[in-house]
Amino acid sequence: MNLRFAGKRITGLLTVLPAYERLFVDEMANYNFSPARSLKLKAVMGYDRRRIVEGPVCVSDLAVAGFEHLFARGQLAPSDIGALVVVTQSPDYLMPGTASVIHGRLGLGHDVFCLDINQGCAGFVIGLMQAFMLLEQPAITKVALVNGDVLSRKVSPRDRNSYPLIGDGAAITIVERDPAAGVIHASLKMDGSRGGALTIPAGGLRQPCSAETAAMHEDAEGNVRAADHLVMDGSAVFNFVMTEVPALVDALLRDTGTSAEAVDAFLFHQPNRFMLHKLAEKLGIPYEKMPSNVVEHYGNSSGVTIPVATASNFAERLRRETLTVCFGGFGVGLTWSALLMPLGPLEFCEMIDFPSQGADHG
Repeated sequence: MNLRFAGKRITGLLTVLPAYERLFVDEMANYNFSPARSLKLKAVMGYDRRRIVEGPVCVSDLAVAGFEHLFARGQLAPSDIGALVVVTQSPDYLMPGTASVIHGRLGLGHDVFCLDINQGCAGFVIGLMQAFMLLEQPAITKVALVNGDVLSRKVSPRDRNSYPLIGDGAAITIVERDPAAGVIHASLKMDGSRGGALTIPAGGLRQPCSAETAAMHEDAEGNVRAADHLVMDGSAVFNFVMTEVPALVDALLRDTGTSAEAVDAFLFHQPNRFMLHKLAEKLGIPYEKMPSNVVEHYGNSSGVTIPVATASNFAERLRRETLTVCFGGFGVGLTWSALLMPLGPLEFCEMIDFPSQGADHG
């Protein structure tokens, strides 16, 4: 599916990351893997450290901290928000939606449109698409898009496939109407028949959590996890990304008459450094145009990795100039997407810690 938007732009971007940091080398003993092989994995994949929540911290906690930071600095007012879109795979509750939880905690007005979207790795791009569509309504002049996940709470510490890379975090992206904004092009594809490649088998109504789903089992690769935990078929996901994503991005560039050289940055979801380097090679893009440093510093926080890659690598430039960027998201669903747009100058583009200690990394 190809989509086109006009008269909309991103005006601000804030990421909120847990202050608590875990090092890969401190967790190697958890895995049925020799230290030498673990260190080789670290070097190839780009693992080093990641940010995860402590205790029962939820997505709404990270998001509310972010909004309160923006309110305190005068960068956003509660009355500005016409719609609140939350994209998460780890909601606070089965019901109500996390957007409603955040709405209530912030004391927003009754006319604010609240919506939850259950998406992950492609969730930033999908959230932007939804925000752009909401701005077609005259009653909505500003959309606050929240991407957030705390999936470290749903991954087995003894799962070498997933645990070393999973991080937590949230991002708030402000999207507004602007008649002078350039055209935005997007492409989105989904294949639910392959959804089992990334799943949490238990916890929904199909298979509620129980003593049986909490029982730990070892797989053929030596990973130990329960049905309550995230399960990733790494080979299937890698093959999916290498097959589908380059074709989608190439088609988007071709259909819009845009050369790869004309794109300043390819800001893609961050599964690991190895996969991103392979993607860059497939697309014929220099590594420096496709940042791949998020997992080694912060971890893979699902759809939040795109805002993190943006703020950690381009904050200063985006506060003062306009870049042509290609956002790309791919993963759970299975879903793959790309969005080509001008980005900047932004009113704010920064990273803060949770709990906030006044840290500013952008």
